[in-house]
Amino acid sequence: MLANGITLSVKKSGATSYAALSGLKEVPELGMEPEKVDNTTLADKIKITELGIGDPGDLAYTFKWDNKEAGNSYRELREIADSGETASFEQKFPDGTRFQFDAQCSLKVGGGGVNAAIEYTLSLGLQSDITVIDPT
Repeated sequence: MLANGITLSVKKSGATSYAALSGLKEVPELGMEPEKVDNTTLADKIKITELGIGDPGDLAYTFKWDNKEAGNSYRELREIADSGETASFEQKFPDGTRFQFDAQCSLKVGGGGVNAAIEYTLSLGLQSDITVIDPT
């Protein structure tokens, strides 16, 4: 399956449904990589590790720059970031698989150069587990 068609939507605090964010160009890996905790004793002949808590890594989404009109994705995300509130996000694959999670966000506008597109990056600080909803 190609990545083309992946969407990211947001649901602000108090909203009842997700609103699609336009201009999405790149999505991060999703999932947890548990930390390996060394629990080797002096009697062990091999190193013993246990899986600790998960680390989702950096959740950074890249978007096409567009700030021409009110209600665009950049302004909506900037409002959430400026408020410091936690919002709900849903990433949906073309096959219908959905990943839902809560996060705080920040935005960073990229630099530019000759013949280069301007982009902005949405960085998310995970505030919940990632729930995977399989397609029906």
